[in-house]
Amino acid sequence: MLRFNDIADQIESYNPSADLDLLEKAYVFSAKVHQGQVRRSGEPYLIHPLEVAGILTKMKLDVAAVATGLLHDTIEDTLTTFEEIKEHFGDEIAHLVDGVTKISQINFQTREEQQAENFRKMVLAMVKDIKVILIKLADRLHNMRTLHYLDSQKQREIAQETIEIFAPIANRLGIDWIKTELEELAFRYLEPQACRELSKKVAKTKKERERYVDEVKGIITKKLDELGIRGEVTGRVKQLFSIYKKMKRQGVEFHDVYDITAFRIIVGSIKECYEALGIIHSLWPPVPGKFDDYIALPKGNMYQSLHTTVIGPYGERIEIQIRTWEIHMIAEEGIAAHWKYKESGKFDEKDAKRFSWLRQLLEWQMDLEDSQEFLQTVKVDLFPTEVYVFTPNGEVKEFPKGATPVDFAYSIHTDVGHQCVRAKVNSRLVPLNYQLKNGDAVEIITSAKHHPSRDWLKFVKTPRAKTKILQWIKGQQREKSISLGRDLCERDFKKFGLKYSKYWKAGDFEKTAQEFSLTNGEELLASIGYGKITTQQVIGRLAPEKIRIDDKKTAEGGLEKVIKRISSRQKGLVKIDGIDDVLMSFAGCCNPLPGDKIVGFITRGRGVTIHTADCLNALAADPRRRIEAQWALDGDTTFPTRIRIYSADKKGMLATMSSSISGNGVNIIGAQIRTTGDGNAESTFDIEIGNLKQLKKILHALQNIDGVMKVERIREWQGPVGP
Repeated sequence: MLRFNDIADQIESYNPSADLDLLEKAYVFSAKVHQGQVRRSGEPYLIHPLEVAGILTKMKLDVAAVATGLLHDTIEDTLTTFEEIKEHFGDEIAHLVDGVTKISQINFQTREEQQAENFRKMVLAMVKDIKVILIKLADRLHNMRTLHYLDSQKQREIAQETIEIFAPIANRLGIDWIKTELEELAFRYLEPQACRELSKKVAKTKKERERYVDEVKGIITKKLDELGIRGEVTGRVKQLFSIYKKMKRQGVEFHDVYDITAFRIIVGSIKECYEALGIIHSLWPPVPGKFDDYIALPKGNMYQSLHTTVIGPYGERIEIQIRTWEIHMIAEEGIAAHWKYKESGKFDEKDAKRFSWLRQLLEWQMDLEDSQEFLQTVKVDLFPTEVYVFTPNGEVKEFPKGATPVDFAYSIHTDVGHQCVRAKVNSRLVPLNYQLKNGDAVEIITSAKHHPSRDWLKFVKTPRAKTKILQWIKGQQREKSISLGRDLCERDFKKFGLKYSKYWKAGDFEKTAQEFSLTNGEELLASIGYGKITTQQVIGRLAPEKIRIDDKKTAEGGLEKVIKRISSRQKGLVKIDGIDDVLMSFAGCCNPLPGDKIVGFITRGRGVTIHTADCLNALAADPRRRIEAQWALDGDTTFPTRIRIYSADKKGMLATMSSSISGNGVNIIGAQIRTTGDGNAESTFDIEIGNLKQLKKILHALQNIDGVMKVERIREWQGPVGP
């Protein structure tokens, strides 16, 4: 068990002037408020904050951070308040403790929503002081080390969150040892059987591997000595999770993973790094395509090293990393190796570049109102980038694999992205959906009259580009909704003998907006345009004498009563957010079928429109109009669905395809066939389908017909095909 004296000794070893009195005060306070509390293991709760503080000293953090480690659960798990922490320990520690405290007082509908809100709060806190996330990582690391005391369901939930969020954050911060341990621990609970089997296989070859490592180390060390390069050579078997990822990625078994042994050479200078690389390649042939120069082109977290894979002794592949001592310290400790910020709370220019992604997080959390959308955006960004390209000025920019010139444009500036019309790569014009490659030089051509296209959402890869495009589209929708709301008010006010402009100029819409918890009159008009608020609800507040009692009750009844007023209804198809008997229509842009994940959107005068959950129109729509929807069918309902078949143009093909469709109990309601002039044909069928499972069965049957090359479902539906 870790003791307070161990923590004090550790912090004094790297910071002799540390305020140990403050640290001891935090320890005593934590012990007092946690007295009587125990963990799931049955141990005193105080063990946890002590262990967290110990991890923080391993990162060589300052007294304020280590003290926060001792106090980090006091607000959440005891009766201690923020004001008490501030009174006893000052502003900095109080805000650090608050930053890592979960939002336990708010009642969320789902665990996902709570996770998203917790992460949003943590992002806000860590942008102010990066130590917040370091403390949170230490807290998560100790919780993962003791995860075996929880039930299996909780183990999986926490492990999944760890591998999706906290391990990637540790990687982004460059703290390799924490990232590696979090991944290994999460792997143990997410894939327990695979972890056990892999562990046994690695253990079987342990002695053989150790002999091999010693032999290779000896060869490299001798060669370095001969050429006067002083360096340290280490070797090890890769981590289990790293091996497992490679097996899954390559689709191979353990015995087919050749480079599970990794070596590291640490030398005195960058010049010697390249000299050592030359030595390695003179000893053993390099594997083509397996060399990366992260010294010249650092990774997103500014990680640097030379990576090469060679065919080593006995024909075995081995991976070798080469770096300097300074680079090694940064690679292992990440931000913990940069303590210039600890006194001023700010980064110098180099460090600011290293952690510029934190500013991106802050930007996204302000742009995205939906916390779960924000969390998904961050998850995408946390994974390592793979493509490095150059700006016209020679600056290196990094992007995820598959990124396009539009992603590049938005990385420069929002306006450059919005106004992007063409792109040049290596001085040649390319399509905007061109996928960038390592070493490309990219130039964006803009026009002030141009604006984003919804189609861009189909190919952009970076969260920034997607966020900015969606934001622009939503802004355009809002302007249209304000205009529509104004037109509706002018029309309906006139019906009741009222003059809309009189109420607008008098400021009555501003007051009424507040009654609907909206910020101003334009927001009220937008809500009317969206279909969220009716004109009768507004008239009922501005001129109640004009509205009949029955109509006023309906107007005051909220969304459910407004929707239930509509006379034309389709029953039994979809359940809308717990409301039955709702007017609905199915979106022609995505043509949802039972089995597709769906979502509803409130529209003006048409009740609710149902989209597939992944429909780009649905993703771009205002989240305030979105409501939960799920299928609720009686089993006898069919939906018009369009399929397209590309086949050879030969005799009897149409009859065979029609027979295959009809033979599966599906009715054909329209058909259109055309030849393509190259001996092939394109056939479009409109059919009546009960659900997604039935459609997949039809597509599979058609695909197996001799002469059929491709079968696809067509999402858009704009009426039947044929004459």
